[in-house]
Amino acid sequence: MTATRFLLFPLIFCLSFSLTQAQQLTDKNPSLPYTSYSPKSSDQVIDREAYASKIYGFWLATCIANWTGLVTEMDKIGNIGEIKTGPFYTRADWGKRDQPNIWSGKEPSSISPTIDFVFANEDTLWGSDDDTDIEYIYQELLLQNQTSFLSGEQIRNGWLKHIRSEEENYLWVSNQKAFDLMKTGLVPPATGDSLHNPEYEMIDAQLTTEIFGLYAPGRPDVAVRMASLPIQTTASQESEWISKFYVHLFSLAATANPALPIKEQLFQLAEQAKSELPPASYPAAMYRYVKGLYASGIPWEQARDSVYQRYQVEQLDGYDLSSRNLYCNACYAAGINFAASLVSLFYGEGDLLETIKIGALAGWDSDNPTATWGGLIGLMLGKDGVEKAFGRKFSNKFHIHRTRQGFPNEGIDTIESMTQKGLWIIDRVVQEELKGGVDLSSNSWYIPKK
Repeated sequence: MTATRFLLFPLIFCLSFSLTQAQQLTDKNPSLPYTSYSPKSSDQVIDREAYASKIYGFWLATCIANWTGLVTEMDKIGNIGEIKTGPFYTRADWGKRDQPNIWSGKEPSSISPTIDFVFANEDTLWGSDDDTDIEYIYQELLLQNQTSFLSGEQIRNGWLKHIRSEEENYLWVSNQKAFDLMKTGLVPPATGDSLHNPEYEMIDAQLTTEIFGLYAPGRPDVAVRMASLPIQTTASQESEWISKFYVHLFSLAATANPALPIKEQLFQLAEQAKSELPPASYPAAMYRYVKGLYASGIPWEQARDSVYQRYQVEQLDGYDLSSRNLYCNACYAAGINFAASLVSLFYGEGDLLETIKIGALAGWDSDNPTATWGGLIGLMLGKDGVEKAFGRKFSNKFHIHRTRQGFPNEGIDTIESMTQKGLWIIDRVVQEELKGGVDLSSNSWYIPKK
């Protein structure tokens, strides 16, 4: 590893916050009446304590990958249209000076002047970003409303309460348009419908909804149903299908075969999750194409260049965004970023550090794929596995008020608390939606098969 950069969000204490906050939380969801359950021999049994470590690993690795990817966000988007960014990055650029992105003039990233991992030390805070903050809001809304399925009104009310109307509010393209539509009275799913939201293809909802996969472990059918309306809040058609692919994948991760190498686990899960992509759609074609490039043995840089040529230059497989003369050639579109994310998924081969590196160097909206795959691999490795991969400890504190508003303790939370909230949501899902059981004495979930 080269000289790693560190986040400098100061640790801010307020009178109502204590580092023992997580320890004060009970193991039992205070708003859920737990019922008795007779396990069936066909039930899948998931260790609740072990899964808590996985949720922690999800949040931690998402933050690491998100902030690392932000360094190179929009540095390299190709040379079509009014913006030309020069040759794409290669593996040789890791550790070298960050080049300006499409908005920054001649300056490198303010996060790090070099392309490297970005960490938050134990005495600092992880700042929220758009790859984490809407998921944080949805988790809070599920708990506050004591439900597994958010309504359109609940989503709208949550967005209006917790998102600032004035800039900088850390919303872009489809997300910003959906927010604007909410302020006029429109309610999801109308806010993500192409009839009302012309940006529905721009930034797929992966960055706001993949967490729903965690809430129905091993049951992607339920996870995708839970995520459907949150996804449709900002997306429809291809961008919706792509988002469902990610949710499906995250749900399956809970039941991956630990006897297999993580590469094989991931590849098997991806093959199952691609069922969310209609076979004739361009996302399905992108999946087949990138997987084929990986299988051919060419380097990841060549695969990425092939993605650029095929989809942004030649506009094949029905991906026609270049012909629309959009700003930066739709560099933040769900489609091109899905293809780029698949490059880092396959070529990263389940290695957390390598996957983040490739995602950060691949181009386009690089913080989105890095955050997604960091979160997925972090979910599979758990807290200890993430720390072992990097050989160090990290901050356990999260500052949601960097980008959002209206939360207790001036927006300072702990990953332990965020993990506990996730467990409580899963308790409700297992009991009420999966018709399974929660055994608090053995700390286990009994999850019936579909």
